[in-house]
Amino acid sequence: MKYDVAVIGAGIVGLSVAYNLLKENQNLSIVVIEKENDIASHQTGHNSGVIHSGIYYKPGSVKAINCKKGYDLLLEFCKREKIPHEICGKIIVATSKNEEKKLKAIYDRGVQNGLNNLILLDKEGLEKIEPNVSGTKGIYVPQAGIVDYKKVSRRLYQIGLEMGASYTFNNKVITLEKQTDGYNIKTENKIIKAKFLVNCAGLYSDKIAKMDGVGLDYKIIPFRGEYYLLKEDKTHLVKNLIYPVPDPSFPFLGVHFTRRINGKVDAGPNAVLAFKREGYTKRDINIKELLESLSYSGFIKIALKYWKVGMYEMYRSYSKKAFVTSLQKLIPKIKEEDLVIGESGVRAQLCGKDGSLVDDFLIEYTENGVHVINAPSPAATSSLNIGQEIVTRILSKQNKDQATN
Repeated sequence: MKYDVAVIGAGIVGLSVAYNLLKENQNLSIVVIEKENDIASHQTGHNSGVIHSGIYYKPGSVKAINCKKGYDLLLEFCKREKIPHEICGKIIVATSKNEEKKLKAIYDRGVQNGLNNLILLDKEGLEKIEPNVSGTKGIYVPQAGIVDYKKVSRRLYQIGLEMGASYTFNNKVITLEKQTDGYNIKTENKIIKAKFLVNCAGLYSDKIAKMDGVGLDYKIIPFRGEYYLLKEDKTHLVKNLIYPVPDPSFPFLGVHFTRRINGKVDAGPNAVLAFKREGYTKRDINIKELLESLSYSGFIKIALKYWKVGMYEMYRSYSKKAFVTSLQKLIPKIKEEDLVIGESGVRAQLCGKDGSLVDDFLIEYTENGVHVINAPSPAATSSLNIGQEIVTRILSKQNKDQATN
């Protein structure tokens, strides 16, 4: 089983790579290797569905560049393929003088990142857009939107099939063996040979990268994002997307309200350490993976630095009352009885040995390999551009090899 390119992982980034490769050269033989029985089973399938504008990201960062370009490509794709989506806009809400100061810095970042028509709002301006919000100042971000990323992924998969891509499911990668002409990829039930390898393994991308001798100073620590849903008769309290002013020292956006494309409204997340990499509930435990997280020097340093925040997130995970108190900062009318338990997602948070939380995208290249080691939000929004960038690199390498031969 020989291929030009093997992509590990059938999440939205891996599917985008296969799609973009065949768009550029339909003669390439492509295989997408997935350990689950379907596409978009993990981070993509548990995504909040937000089309991110890029307002938060450091100007010039890989995140900021990919989000801006990916945003345009995503909207173009959704329109062309008739995938339901909506550019509904969002507000970022300050509830104190300290947050008001941070708000201006976010606004300035948005302008530097090329976002037009951002509006600084006073209390009355906030209430015109979201009548139930309590805040002193805010920003209106017209570019933000919503979509079902499972549907985007499904269409990428279908187009890939139509163009000749192969997909192999229920096929976990066990080892990589580097050869002079590419890779031998040993899976649970076959060996796949490929000239080029693209690692888009999400929550396990660091482990795949290490098989290729890459990303040795990093480890993914899984954090579960726990959400509640507003009951159907309370969804009117949220028109679109309502976000707090984030803590710039912490890579999570804080509890917020998200209207989905199906009309449901998520409230959350609460961010806690997951006890396995794919631990979507409190009952999901993998002792080996948990010990890997707890014993990692980088995590120990992070835990010591953020122990107060971590303890409160854990407390709020078990206390609905505490969770509601956090939500009431933004919408005071919210009550405990207005919420039911919603879905959870797991964030693949890349950590360094030095205790750093890697916030930007991290993509490492080897002679014949590409490793997407860190692809946090806005990876779904950025996915089509990430795929294009990787494909440009692969095809450039292929052309050089052909010229040499």
